[in-house]
Amino acid sequence: MTEKQWKSKIKKNCKDAGTYRKYFEPVIETLAGILSKRDDALEQFVASGGKVIVLYTNKGGATNLMQNPALRLVNDLNRDALMYWRELGLTAASLRKINEQAIRGSAELSPLDKALMELGS
Repeated sequence: MTEKQWKSKIKKNCKDAGTYRKYFEPVIETLAGILSKRDDALEQFVASGGKVIVLYTNKGGATNLMQNPALRLVNDLNRDALMYWRELGLTAASLRKINEQAIRGSAELSPLDKALMELGS
C-alpha cells in the first residue's frame, strides 16, 4: 500500500476504535510512512527469493550465513510500527488501557474523595 492509503486506513481504524484526535495526524503520518517502507521491503524480500538465511562474503573473503537484510528490515519496521499502533490505541491492550482510563476519569467522585479534595485546596 502507498503511504496515502496507509494514512487513510490508520485514520479509519482510529475512528472506529474511538481513539482518533486531530492532533494525532503527525503520528499517523509517521506510522503510514513506516508501513509503506515495510511493504516495499517485503516486496524486495519476496523478489529476492524469500530466503530467510543468505550467504554473505565479507571483505576478507570469508563466506558466512546471515539473516536476509531485507527480512531484518521488515522485522525492524514491524517493531517500529507496533510502537505507533500502541500509541494510537490500535492494539487490544492499548485500547483496553485507554478505555479503562476513560471510565475511571469519568466516574463520579465518592463523598469521601470530594471531602479529601476540599481539604487539600
